Amino acid sequence: MLILHLSIFKVFIYARATIEVFRMPPEALTARICYNAPMNFFANFRRAFQHSPHTTEEQHSMIRLQLAQRGIHDNTVLQAMVAVPRHLFVPAPLRDRAYEDSALPIEEGQTISQPFIVAYMAQALMLTGTERVLDIGTGSGYAAAVMSLLAAEVYSVERSSELAETARTRLAQLGYRNVHVHVGDGTLGWPEQAPFDAISVAAASPWVPRPLRQQLALNGRMVIPVGSYDQQLLVRLINRDGKIQTEQLGNVRFVPLVGEHAWTN
Repeated sequence: MLILHLSIFKVFIYARATIEVFRMPPEALTARICYNAPMNFFANFRRAFQHSPHTTEEQHSMIRLQLAQRGIHDNTVLQAMVAVPRHLFVPAPLRDRAYEDSALPIEEGQTISQPFIVAYMAQALMLTGTERVLDIGTGSGYAAAVMSLLAAEVYSVERSSELAETARTRLAQLGYRNVHVHVGDGTLGWPEQAPFDAISVAAASPWVPRPLRQQLALNGRMVIPVGSYDQQLLVRLINRDGKIQTEQLGNVRFVPLVGEHAWTN
């Protein structure tokens, strides 16, 4: 009976995250209804019953202690973090640690970013629901899943074909149909789908790759860690009428961005 009550509560939480679209501005509402709300309600309903009985408590503890108290104030971001089951994006042996505020190893020597960083970057992109987002570094697909609830379409690029295929399959099984995964050099972006209203880069580059700058739409936002292997700053770039404005968001630590326009090994 306790498990049933918890599952019903999860359905309520996920439904509330979906229904939040009706509180959006009209221009954001149209895109969210067309792309996200119908499909993700049923996907979220199904995901609710894939959780272990203690997951809801862990997720809400994550929201309260790791996110809200550390400056994540965008309610739609918080709801997206509740709605996406992070434990289904980490290797099975690590699922009991899925809601810790730490990066965890995944396949191919890569990591899934800590929840705070995922939420912080999503908030920094200032998504309203209408955007086409470029996600560099698909990894497990977790960040793409979160952004898929905040934007119209997510185009995710992953250099590892194994990681890309695993993420593509996982995202499809979980119902994230507005996420498109491409195998390629992330420093080149995805020119066939450009321009993008927002670009999120989940690996550190010694500089901002030129192709990513070129694929940023007018008034678009890019969040990317820049620096050396050991010392990096998370920066936000905004394309103001063709002029790039840069803002430093804080110190971070990411795996290196490997590609033609960043680290080469």
